[in-house]
Amino acid sequence: MPAPGHDRGTTARADHSGSPAPVNDHQRAEDLVARILARSGTALQERAAEHTDYDGDQFDVEERAALRRIGGLSTELEDVTEVENRQLRLERVVLAGIYTSGRTEAAEVSLRELAALAETAGSTVRGGVLQRRPHPDPATYLGSGKSRELADIVRETGADTVIVDSELAPSQRRALEDVVRVKVIDRTALILDIFAQHAKSREGKAQVELAQLEYLLPRLRGWGESMSRQAGGRAAGGEGIGSRGPGETKIELDRRRIRSRMSKLRHEIAAMAPARETQRQHRRAGAVPSAAIVGYTNAGKSSLLNRLTGAGVLVENALFATLDPTVRRSRTPDGREYTLADTVGFVRSLPTELVEAFRSTLEEVGLSDVVVHVVDAAHPDPEGQIVSVRDVLRDIPGTADLPELVVLNKADLAEPETLARLRTAEPGAIIVSAATGAGIEELRERIAADLPRPRIEVDLVVPYDRGDLVHRAYTTGEVLSELHDAEGTHLVARVDEVLATDLRKATQASS
Repeated sequence: MPAPGHDRGTTARADHSGSPAPVNDHQRAEDLVARILARSGTALQERAAEHTDYDGDQFDVEERAALRRIGGLSTELEDVTEVENRQLRLERVVLAGIYTSGRTEAAEVSLRELAALAETAGSTVRGGVLQRRPHPDPATYLGSGKSRELADIVRETGADTVIVDSELAPSQRRALEDVVRVKVIDRTALILDIFAQHAKSREGKAQVELAQLEYLLPRLRGWGESMSRQAGGRAAGGEGIGSRGPGETKIELDRRRIRSRMSKLRHEIAAMAPARETQRQHRRAGAVPSAAIVGYTNAGKSSLLNRLTGAGVLVENALFATLDPTVRRSRTPDGREYTLADTVGFVRSLPTELVEAFRSTLEEVGLSDVVVHVVDAAHPDPEGQIVSVRDVLRDIPGTADLPELVVLNKADLAEPETLARLRTAEPGAIIVSAATGAGIEELRERIAADLPRPRIEVDLVVPYDRGDLVHRAYTTGEVLSELHDAEGTHLVARVDEVLATDLRKATQASS
């Protein structure tokens, strides 16, 4: 029987400092932490990103490594005597998760993904707690007994942060912090922190800041004398005039400033929208079809973009390496030009604040002609990734009727049984490896087949001084035949409406 006040669950702990972990009552708990900390075959694999000739010089990798945030240079004090002898320390974290139904393996996959997110944010994972219970405890999320056990693990491992694999209510976070005596953050805060580190463009930074403020607003917490309350009469202890507070607590002031900043950011993001729309209209005016690459974070979307276009976009073996959308031109095997957009990666339980903030970026997907859905076939739960991505896609206007091309990436790392299972579930899927180039040519053919084709057939003679129109017919249309005679180029082709009009005007002007 468990000790009174303790919740039943599975606890895992590890200390990388070299000292042995305390003996646990259940050996499977020790096996669990080994699996969590090993992260074999998870979203963050134990190897550096493999760069190919198609990835370019990758200057962004050097730039990101040259100035990396050092997480958790903590100034939180356990004792006032620490003021005289503080020690700087890297952020060392313990993970905590709950699962209410399903198999333990699925919960472990989620906790391993949380470990990968923590490492991407610059932390070191020192242990984990995984508990099965009917529902999260409304007070401390884990329950009183398991919270005290978590506090013991925090002390044993020297951790300075606890990361919970869920979104905590403000009251739950405060109550859990009171028990474990270190900083507690949830999955949403962790993802927002990674986004804040990786955003580069002005629009991306504004979107991330807006999402952070949306998350922070209901979670403000006041301390001691900073809470300057209104008071008067008997409430002021009989002091009366002169004893009243300023009329607004510090939290209320902070909330007003946050709302003001959020309003300013929304206006800034809205002001950036016309520039993006102008770029889209320019592409549409040229009748250039488009495809958008979507998928789970670290599924290999940027590597695939580089393989198809030679864009040289940042490729890093980390979660959310790409935040700012990249649009590049490519050609189908038959010579037609199209654009390919690399978008921000999705993740299970993607914070709603981020979905809202990045809505203008995600519109790139809804305005495309084809959705290229990249799946990490080497992940322990690729089916779960597919479901998570499609859940987000449903919230993006315009995607419901778009053709979806499922691409099973990392075929060089995936198990043959997994690939066979995925092909059965997704009959039209293509198996590729962006690292080795396997299956890329088949992918080019499939993208070309799904892109819209020009519908207007023209049969006319183009003057020789309008060779630019012939070139456009080759890049945006389908040339069926071309003959050269005394008057000009006899062209038979299928083209879009805009080019058909320009060709007819050129022919009439020369006659």
